[in-house]
Amino acid sequence: MLATKAEDSPIKLADFGLARIYSAASAMKTACGTPGYVAPEVLQNKGYSSGAVDMWSVGVILYILLCGFPPFYEEELPALFEQILKARYDFPSPWWDTISQEAKNTVKGLLKVEPAQRLKSENFEAVPWLLNAPESQLTGAQAQLKKYAASMKLKKAARKVMMMQKLAKAASG
Repeated sequence: MLATKAEDSPIKLADFGLARIYSAASAMKTACGTPGYVAPEVLQNKGYSSGAVDMWSVGVILYILLCGFPPFYEEELPALFEQILKARYDFPSPWWDTISQEAKNTVKGLLKVEPAQRLKSENFEAVPWLLNAPESQLTGAQAQLKKYAASMKLKKAARKVMMMQKLAKAASG
């Protein structure tokens, strides 16, 4: 999409797969999305009427871009949801050793359990780290994302092989 009708308008990316018309009078309550990116209030079925759920997802994406793996990961959904509900994540060495404290503070500001305490979209562009981010922290983002995507493909393939082995064993037994 284009932000404006001007010829030099910035391009905006959008995904309307789960879109709906929003009304300030009603909170959305549908629990949807990729589990590792879902905000705590969605998991708690509290409803959500602000962009805070999106800012949580921005925090997850920023974390992945900076280090190459997600802040919340468990094979079993109940364990994953427990991590998310308590915002239990860290900045492990050596992956985070070269990442500035300002970048970590930005991630922390986005991954707050309480939506009212999270960084808001209207304030996000003024975050000091974003304004002054060292180029070295931004140039590695594409490589980190590719590494993460490759690891997810490998895990998916391994799960398929394990499932096929279980099915073959069940069929022969």
